[in-house]
Amino acid sequence: MKLIECDNVCLSYDNTVVTENLSFCVNKGDFLCVVGENGSGKSTLVKAILGLKSVTSGKIKFENEVKRKNIGYLPQQNDSQKDFPASVYEVVISGCLSSKKGLFFSREQKNLADSNMKKLDILDLKNRSFRDLSGGQQQRVLLARALCSTEKLLLLDEPVTGLDINVTSDFYSIIEKLNKEYRVTIIMVSHDLLYAASHATHILHMKKNGSLFLTAKEYLESDIFRSFKGGKKDD
Repeated sequence: MKLIECDNVCLSYDNTVVTENLSFCVNKGDFLCVVGENGSGKSTLVKAILGLKSVTSGKIKFENEVKRKNIGYLPQQNDSQKDFPASVYEVVISGCLSSKKGLFFSREQKNLADSNMKKLDILDLKNRSFRDLSGGQQQRVLLARALCSTEKLLLLDEPVTGLDINVTSDFYSIIEKLNKEYRVTIIMVSHDLLYAASHATHILHMKKNGSLFLTAKEYLESDIFRSFKGGKKDD
């Protein structure tokens, strides 16, 4: 079941084309990792999918009731987010704002927040201040928030940036569990080429002069993967 299709998309940043002829699709249950060199348009693609930036040409199409407002989004974390003065519960349930009706959250939404906190093993942190948590705990909270926004699709923009190796491994395990056990479709921007090739179902490798969309198996056997893995500069 197709959820998103990019058809011959061209993306620009500050009036400069960063990538063109970009075509790929995301089906229900996929785990797509978006990789590539700096400046190849990865963050611009994220903004275009979310509707924060217009495409220069081509189309991004949503199907099977997927809408931008119900994409669960986990952005790159900044210092102001880390110091957000709210409880864990308040942060998580804020993911239901787009579906909120009236002044108060419904019982169903409150139960969803609790369920997602339990799913990510942070229910015991429910009444803690978000700003007092470790980096790894904060990312779990923000992921639970993103899950409150969607039943269909998560969009993760370099979610392990700034986390140490053990916390990163733990967070990757959570992402895999969401995809494989709960069948959440995931698009994740990552610099971790080895993880992407080993765990994703599909890879979108973006370059300044184009892109490559392959299954993970095809990508592992490709020249571009061997080039990047060997530390050689891609042309």
